[in-house]
Amino acid sequence: MEMETELTTKKESPKLLGMFTSPGLQFERIKQNPKIWVPLIIISIIYAVGMTLMALSMDAETLVGSGIPEDQAEIFLVVTKVITAITGIFAPIITIVISSAIHLIIAKIANSPVSFKQLFSMNTYITIIAAVGLIINMTVRFVIGGDPRINITSLAGLLNQDKVGVLSFIEVFGIWGVILTALGLHKTAQFSKGLAWTIAIAFFLIGIGFGLVGTLFQGAAKL
Repeated sequence: MEMETELTTKKESPKLLGMFTSPGLQFERIKQNPKIWVPLIIISIIYAVGMTLMALSMDAETLVGSGIPEDQAEIFLVVTKVITAITGIFAPIITIVISSAIHLIIAKIANSPVSFKQLFSMNTYITIIAAVGLIINMTVRFVIGGDPRINITSLAGLLNQDKVGVLSFIEVFGIWGVILTALGLHKTAQFSKGLAWTIAIAFFLIGIGFGLVGTLFQGAAKL
């Protein structure tokens, strides 16, 4: 009976919603039966909607505060909105590809038998957390206003900060993603717990670093 149950589990496909309720089980399913296209399309659609809401939440005042000349703010606003909306379609795909490639390199060094398809599937399913976080934050920003670059689920949002800085990158869904990445690397990629957590945290810190560099170039970072 136990063997039949195990075989049934191996044949079952991972579920996106299962990443919220039973992530460990989904990672085991991804290892046995990695899926890519359907979840990737769903996540891209969610991201596109979220980024469109972000674009609609932008105003000229936000750009002026970022260092854009006031007389050029309206033109930049239109261009920024279009680019932001389009970015929503491709951003998750590019991020998943890069993350999976780096994870595969580390896997080869660590002699893990995981394949690129398994890693790509794993990272795709993990991205549903960020996608839902984006929708929630941008929907609220669209309704109540405020700088869409500052998530309400971040420390900066909770403290009502009006400048993008370190605290704006420390937020609930980001931390949730770190935890799932560590769990996924351990269960799907068969990394040791120590290595899995090290990689997950390193990716998180690097992401914060890139975010801060971007805001510093805009002259808007508040450290």
